[in-house]
Amino acid sequence: MRLQTATWPEIETYLEHSRGIIVPIGSTEQHGPNGMIGTDAICPETIAFGVAESTEVLIAPTLSFGQAQHHLGFPGTIALRPSTLMAVLIDVVHSLYRQGFRHIYFLNGHGGNVATINATFQEIYAQSTFGDADLSDLHLMLRNWYMAESVGKLSKQLFGDAEGSHATPSEVSLSFYAYPDEVKTATMSPQLAPNGTIRDANDYRAQFPDGRIGSNPALATVEAGERLFKACVAEVVEDYRGFVLG
Repeated sequence: MRLQTATWPEIETYLEHSRGIIVPIGSTEQHGPNGMIGTDAICPETIAFGVAESTEVLIAPTLSFGQAQHHLGFPGTIALRPSTLMAVLIDVVHSLYRQGFRHIYFLNGHGGNVATINATFQEIYAQSTFGDADLSDLHLMLRNWYMAESVGKLSKQLFGDAEGSHATPSEVSLSFYAYPDEVKTATMSPQLAPNGTIRDANDYRAQFPDGRIGSNPALATVEAGERLFKACVAEVVEDYRGFVLG
């Protein structure tokens, strides 16, 4: 069930037998010459919807803006400061907690969010520890879909060293599977993008002028995206069930 299309009486009924919810979270940022700007939000959202088809779970609206300042040299990127993202996440968690949710599972699609999400979890738990709020029965979980064991194995099998670390053929494939009418093509030059570390937006654009890091997303296909989708959904279903029952 999707919170976005449910009514409040439906959510009230859901809470009578489940206190868990999945919150997809991603980013709005460039993904190379053929990757959709919404890729990092599309991927976890698509997987979350797949999980909801396999098990009874409520899916929250996707948090589509993330910590992406390093991509701001590319048109279309919208970024939040880490402090802003933390404030948003804290309010989301407190809102859900007040309604009765106790197991909140964040399914993430953007590596730049990880440190901020983990710091937010510690800030929320500290509120309980220092007596600012009684959150002793709150359980928070962060899972990155792209780090699922099944996804890693399949990505290696499908794309090998061309997977890279940004604008990867795996994430682009999954977004193509979600939106097959929006498949893009582009010439990659060089075919395999260079690797390296990044600092701010200007440094990123200077080092990686087409937005890719170590990848060749020209290899992305709808068919590969479907295989990644099925593998990840199965893994997340088991992980989520263990989380809410643990």
